[in-house]
Amino acid sequence: MPLIEVDGLKTHYEVLGDGPPILMCSPGGFDARIEQWTDLGVYKRIKLLEHLPKQYKCILFDRRENGRSDGRVEQITWTHYAQQAAGLLDHLKIDQAHILGGCMGCSVVVAFGVLFPDRTLSMILYWPVGGVKYRLNSLNRFIQHIEYVRAVGLEGVIGLVRSHNKNFSADPRGGPWGQTIRNSHEFADQYASLNQSDYITLITSMFQGLIDRDTSPGANPEDLMKIETASLIIPGDDDFHAKSAARYLHECLPNSQYWDIPTTEQNEDTVPSRIIDFLDPSA
Repeated sequence: MPLIEVDGLKTHYEVLGDGPPILMCSPGGFDARIEQWTDLGVYKRIKLLEHLPKQYKCILFDRRENGRSDGRVEQITWTHYAQQAAGLLDHLKIDQAHILGGCMGCSVVVAFGVLFPDRTLSMILYWPVGGVKYRLNSLNRFIQHIEYVRAVGLEGVIGLVRSHNKNFSADPRGGPWGQTIRNSHEFADQYASLNQSDYITLITSMFQGLIDRDTSPGANPEDLMKIETASLIIPGDDDFHAKSAARYLHECLPNSQYWDIPTTEQNEDTVPSRIIDFLDPSA
């Protein structure tokens, strides 16, 4: 189980295949683990990891606060997530990579592209999150956590998340640090000692910074418009991955391709080959 330290936090990662590097920012919302590339919904159907590693070095990782990576109670921003990804590339001594994201991982990709344009060979945005329903659902998730903290305290949150393996998306009461609590008794002790009022203020500010618009979050449109890197956008079409969010990214990214394919036609035969064609159009 490879682990490295980035900004004082351990990051769990894996490398599959060899060739030009693709840094893959995991899907799954606030349960962004390596396993989601093979076990979650549409990703189980399109089977990227059965195809991309045959030609590329695929770098997978658990986003901080998820899976086997560490977490820290702070006002997390998209910049934090992008810096974790960059730190992993630093460890692997990779200067530049293609950056691929699924779901909420797409927001990490665009944040990375804005912060590290010279390190971004291309961006692939598969089912970017966004839309009015996504923002409202996300807001409700954070509200449920805050209400639960007020009702039972932080000790109560610890007891809840230790009673099951549900993530923040499945049981919002446990909050975004539930997995970190399960992973580390030391972290749980630190969590329990936090001032409850200060914690609620922090979690409110965190949400307002992360999910701050009715379209795809991650970077401001003015910054996206400055990205010259080639991008491929593949839309989802549900309450969490609105097609309008994908269209918005296409509008903002000047060198982007929008693949207008229905979700029902996205499968192992269509998606991996389209991504490979984008990465190497001369092949």
